[in-house]
Amino acid sequence: MRKGKAMIREANQNDLHQLLELYLYLHEDSIPQNDQHLKVTWDQMIGDSNHHIIVCEQNGKIVSSCICVVIPNLTRNVRPYAFIENVVTHGEHRGKGYATQCLDFAKQIAVKENCYKMMLLTGSKSEKTLDFYKHAGYNSTDKTAFIQWL
Repeated sequence: MRKGKAMIREANQNDLHQLLELYLYLHEDSIPQNDQHLKVTWDQMIGDSNHHIIVCEQNGKIVSSCICVVIPNLTRNVRPYAFIENVVTHGEHRGKGYATQCLDFAKQIAVKENCYKMMLLTGSKSEKTLDFYKHAGYNSTDKTAFIQWL
């Protein structure tokens, strides 16, 4: 999907380092060490047909991203559901619709995979962020989320 100079697509093997740099705008304070564990994890994510790393590329640079994981399920007529994680946009590119385009791409994947719902969690309490998710079609009234940090 291409809009103007921005292209929305699934990540490929060569996108790892740009993605890790983008995650510095999420909640990371450093880029992980480029070791075997990172390589194995990246290969596992890229090779998993249920794991979709969606990126927005502008002029050859990844400026926004989200992850959509399709989770097989035995309820709801054995229909899977999608979980959205790591929604992020580079600080200099916010407010231009790139994250919305990434979430729309994720929704297309979820529809294609016959998911019955999409879910996401955010740690943000910012009204601007919460309004962004509401405008993207998500609500915070249907479910209650609980987190246990390990």
